[in-house]
Amino acid sequence: MQTPNHAVAQYFSRMAAALTGLETLASAGSGRQSLPGEEFAAGVMAPYLRRLKSSFAAWESRIGFMEQFRISRAESGFPVFQTVLELENDRAAARDRLTTIPDAAALKREMADFILTRRAFPAALQSRLAERIYLERLMDGQFFQPVVLPETLHVTVNPENRRPSYFVCWAAYDGTATLPMVYTARIEDSSENVGRLLVTPDGRLDPDVAIPLPVGGLLNPELAVPFDKFVGANSGYSLTPATIATSLDRDFPTLHPKRLTRFVLGPFYASGITENNTLINDILARVRREENAWLMTWTVQDLVSARERPESRGFFSSSPAQQEFHIDTGDLEAARMGVSAYAKHALVPHEAYQALYASGEADTIFAGFKVHVISGDNVISEV
Repeated sequence: MQTPNHAVAQYFSRMAAALTGLETLASAGSGRQSLPGEEFAAGVMAPYLRRLKSSFAAWESRIGFMEQFRISRAESGFPVFQTVLELENDRAAARDRLTTIPDAAALKREMADFILTRRAFPAALQSRLAERIYLERLMDGQFFQPVVLPETLHVTVNPENRRPSYFVCWAAYDGTATLPMVYTARIEDSSENVGRLLVTPDGRLDPDVAIPLPVGGLLNPELAVPFDKFVGANSGYSLTPATIATSLDRDFPTLHPKRLTRFVLGPFYASGITENNTLINDILARVRREENAWLMTWTVQDLVSARERPESRGFFSSSPAQQEFHIDTGDLEAARMGVSAYAKHALVPHEAYQALYASGEADTIFAGFKVHVISGDNVISEV
């Protein structure tokens, strides 16, 4: 029977291994893309995975002086939303709190004196040192926040309509589903201000305009703040990509979303810790080395615009250009998700994959999934 402290240590160890495996997969090149436009292997996910790793490292440090740590054991396997908010609150207060705690060297001297003079373990001083290390970590790192605001990563021009086209990404941690999500979008901009600035008379991106990519926020300065607010209010897991893209198309007459892709990380399964799938957890319990008794899944949801309904102008009414998004109604799951296409993925250590395969349940568990197996420092895909 695992002790609570042992279970917590195992949870952090397994999650770190899973996120490291995802980083390996994300840096492996575009050859493993399952969907047109899927950017997982093109490196877009890498900064967000680093943010997640930093958050988990900070949470693990926090255990040194705050024993309580809650995860969604029965559903996502990720930390509950309150822990994300607490991390944000602690980060905002870190500088002031550090002024009330002696520096690390002074605390270590006090601990040594305490041990020598009282012949006991200085638990209170260790807790203060752990808090200082935690707060210093918060001062130095970037973390996965409730909303990670948009960045523009790439700019081109559509030669057919001479609109600037932005590749934008952002992220959100859903409070209800307790799932981290990353979004990418290809958005054309028909605003006159950026068209005049960025596009040459012959319909090319002006090489004389310096664009220091990545740019924080939407590249259009007049729409950057409203777009940030839109993202903050419209990135929940309960909203389908079709709902988000349609709202974006409606709320911003000069922005034309041509593709929206959502990466939903989770659920995460860990033997002896999560309770989100009895079959998977029972099989993972047979894995000899408990550090390999885990399984990470994620889903890529892709929505594309099939066509654009042109702007109409009349004496009494007018309407802006509108996107008509393709929903694959022939696939019930795609229709339920509100997407053109989707792909499900699973990442699993080799030892755990062997246990799942030996159980005879691998075909059931991985039905519809593209499987990626970690073997040493490599990730082998399409097993």
